[in-house]
Order: sequence, then structure tokens, then C-alpha cells
Amino acid sequence: MGGRRGRRLPQTPVELDIDRISHEGRGIGVNDGRTAFIQGALPGERVTADIRRQRRRQQEGQAVSVVGPPATDRVTPPCEFFGVCGGCSLQHMDPAAQVRHKECTLAELLEHTGRVSPARWLPPLTGPTAGYRRRARLGVKYVPRKGDRVLVGFRERFSPFVADIESCHVLDVRVGPLIPALAQLIRALSMPDRIAQIEVAAGDEAVGLVFRNLRALTPEDREALIAFGNAHDVLIFEQPGNESTVAPLGHDQSRLEYRLPEFDLRFAFAPTDFTQINAAINRQMVPQAIEQLALEPDSRVLDLFCGLGNFTLPIAQNAAAVIGVEGDEPLVERGRENAAINGIDNARFAATDLTRIPPDADWLGEGIDRALLDPPRSGALEVLPSLDALGPSRIVYVSCGPSTLARDAGELVHRYGYRLEAAGLMDMFPHTGHAEAMAVFSR
Repeated sequence: MGGRRGRRLPQTPVELDIDRISHEGRGIGVNDGRTAFIQGALPGERVTADIRRQRRRQQEGQAVSVVGPPATDRVTPPCEFFGVCGGCSLQHMDPAAQVRHKECTLAELLEHTGRVSPARWLPPLTGPTAGYRRRARLGVKYVPRKGDRVLVGFRERFSPFVADIESCHVLDVRVGPLIPALAQLIRALSMPDRIAQIEVAAGDEAVGLVFRNLRALTPEDREALIAFGNAHDVLIFEQPGNESTVAPLGHDQSRLEYRLPEFDLRFAFAPTDFTQINAAINRQMVPQAIEQLALEPDSRVLDLFCGLGNFTLPIAQNAAAVIGVEGDEPLVERGRENAAINGIDNARFAATDLTRIPPDADWLGEGIDRALLDPPRSGALEVLPSLDALGPSRIVYVSCGPSTLARDAGELVHRYGYRLEAAGLMDMFPHTGHAEAMAVFSR
């Protein structure tokens, strides 16, 4: 009985004081003897909250109202669907305060997880807080019980259901306002229940929308999708299977493109390729990485997790040679393609197992003296022994997971004898609890 009673959720909103904030941006208080993580609440506030999930020692909920004075960092959310849509979690916090919070989180993770602290802090990289998101995966749901409606958007907070929204504040401005039109388009198709998702991929000049169709499109469906693309100036793709089945509809463009103006470089990418979500931050991030590598004319650089060459090609312009290494063969081919597009001949690309770099690999050539890492959120722990054996004197680590960066920083410093020279935040995802970072190591 006690276990069942412990799992029973409060039937009415509870009132509690928020004394701090979690790394991902939830207010933390205590309710009924449990630690309560409350979305939409800020430190120093007393709030009423709906408790949505409950465990023996922990609760999760959503703030309903602020009782008494709001926190000084509280602002009116810029999006009317904030609190319903789960795509953003921090729109109620002033953007400058969001950056300060993420910087503190990065410092705490480095200190507590890695037992390290940088000799100096890099200024945070910030940019627009609206319309910044160039990549997204939008859920699609046909709801016959709601008048045969189709919902397009991100998932609801505390729910697997697609949120009922009409626009998105953070999506690229060429896509955010199209959500109602996309829902109407899918509703008119022969199989509104068989479109699983829409992948958004925006370049500098063109926007691609990839429709994941679980059944073959009819000729009428194709005509409707093509007409939508023409009317809204977007490129339409279908994806009936895995990523290799992505194909254009009504056009022959298989590639989109973005530029790094500071380096006079352009990058071609397929609509399902990994690219940086925030173009404004990417245009600051790459020059900062080049600067922190402290390249010399005879430098030889290893770019691990190189993708389609986002860092590789700018490095090539400032070094004797660079080797871009990636586990995904199609991305390696894209890197070679982009080197050729830009007339770069001192960049080599290789596809290999990124958990181990063979010291005698022929593509390593004459060895390396610098390295750049840009791993996925799981980090680069497995490749660190191989990297240590290669002996770079300087490493720039670009991270989309501060917790794994902190872990790996501890290894580089305490096991492999590097010095954490610098670290800094990159606010790639404003209005969310997600943070990215750059760290610089030397020995």
C-alpha cells in the first residue's frame, strides 16, 4: 500500500519554493519530502505546480503560476506555445541569464566530474535567439478523433504526443510559419496516417523538407508535394526507407549548401547529413577553433569526427596538411567533394573506426602535431589512448555534451598529462537547457 500511495500523483497544484536550478534548466524545490524538478520555475520564486511524474524520492512537474514576486531573470516567453510544446524549456528566462546559467553549469561539470579548471575562460559565443534552428525533425500525427486533423511539430512536454502548434519561434524563419500549411498538405494526401515525420534541412539559399513516407506516394500525392514546394519556395524530398532512399521531388537538387564567409568556403550537404544547427554560432565557432589550434605553416592536423569537413577545410587553409577522419563513409565522400569544390588539395579524408586510430595507418602520413575533436554527445573517451599515442601538442575539443567533455577533460589532464588551457560556452541552442562548449588542451 505504501508503494502505491508513493506513486499516486497530487490531484491539485502544489505550492513550493524554488531555491536553485538544475543543469538542464528546471527549478528545484522540495515537496512532500521529495526533490521536485519544476519546468518553468526559477530560483527565488514560490510557484504553484502540477506534478506530472513521481518516484519514491523525486517529482517532476510544470509551473502553473508564480506566487509573489517573480525572479529578476523572468521574462515573457516569446512563443505563445511555450509550456505546451516541449521543443524549448527556457523561454521564461532572460537570454543573457540563460548564457550565465550554462556557463556555470559547464564550470561545475569540469570541476566536479573532471576535477579540472581552465587556466582561462573563452568569451561565450552567442547569436540570434529566434529563427536560428536550421535542422529539426518534426513529428507528424494524424488524429481522426479530432476532426481528421493532422498535427505537425515537436513533442509535448511530459508526453509522447505531437504538440498542437501553429508556428515555431526557433525554427528557421523560412520554415517556422509553415506548420499549419504542412499539416493541411499532409491531411490532403492519400495517406495522412503514413507520413511519420518531416526532416528540416536549411542551407544559406535553399531549404529542404524530407517527408518520411511509410507507404509509396501516389501520383496525386507527388503532385501535391511538388506544388507545395513551388508555392513556398522549398525543396521537397521523399524518404520511403532508410537515408539512402531519400530522393528529390519536382527538382534535381540532391545537395544544399552553406558558407563560411570568413574563409571563403562553401559546403555542399545532403538533406540528411549532419550539419551544425545554428549557422550564426558555427560562423563564430570555426574561427575560434582555428585560433585556438595556434597553427603554424608546417602544422599537420588530425580532425577527428570530421563530418563533411566543417573544420577540416578551414584548417587546411592554415596548415601544411590536415587529415579528416570520420566513421560514416558518405560523410567522408562529402568531405572529399567539398575539398574539390573549394580547390583544396592538402586535406585527406579517411573512414575508420573512431574508437581506435591505428598508429601505422597509411593515411596518417608523416604524423600529426595538432588535433581537433568534434565527437557526438557520447564523447571521445574510447579514442583518447590512440590520440595520446599520436602525441599532438595541442588539442581543441568541440563538445555537444558538456558532461562527457568534463569526463574526457579529466582523462586528458590526469592520465595523459595535458593542461586545460581554456574553455568556453557556445550557445548553439538558445531557449533550451542544451549547451555546447570548446576546450583547449596543450602539453
